[in-house]
Amino acid sequence: MSPATKHALTLYLHPFSTYSRRVRIALLEKNLEVDEIEVDMAARAHRKEPYLTLNPYGRVPTLVDGDLVLYESTAILDYIEARFPEPSLVPADIKQRALVDMHMKLCDLQFTRPGGVVIFSKRFIPEAKWRLDEMAKARGEVEKHFKILERQLEGQAFLAGDSYTLADVCYVPFLEFMALFEVEPPPNVKAWSDRLLARPTSIATKPAH
Repeated sequence: MSPATKHALTLYLHPFSTYSRRVRIALLEKNLEVDEIEVDMAARAHRKEPYLTLNPYGRVPTLVDGDLVLYESTAILDYIEARFPEPSLVPADIKQRALVDMHMKLCDLQFTRPGGVVIFSKRFIPEAKWRLDEMAKARGEVEKHFKILERQLEGQAFLAGDSYTLADVCYVPFLEFMALFEVEPPPNVKAWSDRLLARPTSIATKPAH
């Protein structure tokens, strides 16, 4: 890979943030280098000024490009794709691109939302304080989603066909913690997950914790 191209964008992130990782993966896939600023979430810097002026929701990531401030990961991914279209992370075909948009949305609605309940609990909350009923419900939702993905992945390498896209990028940070779900992924989902996690950009952004 050629040296990364530097651009005057600033990305506010935290290294343990799954949503920040999505953006970092996309930037690496496009061989882009931006200024990265780590938000000290342990010190609750995300809940204080001056960060709240940038992101009033007090979350990460936040992308700043001149007078533009974006603070939802899928919006940031879409902007990066529009701003730096090569190499492309969306299909040229309009129908396939619509599938990418659909899968990005479904990832957050049907996977990261319930999955996050389990991931956050097991990574950051003492076991004595786990809400086991909520975690069990979340695992059931993830299991149902995997069954749907299993059919959709039949005969293809990625969610939108044979090309790696933003739809796959959205899943990577959460698939990293699949073992925490205590759900056995069906074979197509397992092969797809292994394929995504083996990409150099996934390995380069893998969290230490």
